[in-house]
Amino acid sequence: MNELDVLHVFCGGDGRHGNALGVVRDPRAFPDQASRQALAAELGFSETVFVDDPERGVVDIYTPGLRLPFAGHPLVGAAWLLDLEAVNPPAGEVWVRQDGEFTWITARAEWAPPRRLEQYASVAEVDALPAPPPGEGWLYAWAWQDEAAGRVRARAFPRRDDGIVEDEATGAAALLLTERLGRALNITQGRGSQILTAPGPDGTIEIGGRVRLAIPVPVASTRR
Repeated sequence: MNELDVLHVFCGGDGRHGNALGVVRDPRAFPDQASRQALAAELGFSETVFVDDPERGVVDIYTPGLRLPFAGHPLVGAAWLLDLEAVNPPAGEVWVRQDGEFTWITARAEWAPPRRLEQYASVAEVDALPAPPPGEGWLYAWAWQDEAAGRVRARAFPRRDDGIVEDEATGAAALLLTERLGRALNITQGRGSQILTAPGPDGTIEIGGRVRLAIPVPVASTRR
């Protein structure tokens, strides 16, 4: 019976929060896109990763409603779990490094899906935002907590029709915000998740965060 590893990616300094991620390390029972999409929809995580080659880090990423060529928190989580120097989603090779409690990946902003990045005047305005209705496109709402220090408060609203009202931590949106602002950021997102970013050479951007592992569960137990 296959096991599903459940990770929390981009945890806060106290180890809490982070965006939940499902990782199927032996996906032979889910050999095609249709079966993987069905499992991702049933699990209901914002993303689920299928590991097709654990030695080369070849991974396949799904939201409950679609397949993604790149996503930040799934790749940080998979890189931490597999303990590799690189992971390979469809978008391209993603280099990995470990730095104490943080796992970092190197990516390019053009790999990230489009997001509407909207700046608000204060943290209080971001905190007070209501959940928008589904089906209106992605919104990444942010405000400076401390502009001089690069500290940002953010919330992410996928506005998808797949049951994900608000994303707790989104590496792809952080990647786009870092490209726009052109500087390293320390982002507090959702209830208390932490995402670190840093521009690199040749248009690359590093995304880093803490990862913790929940108790693995049999995949079959999640299926009705």
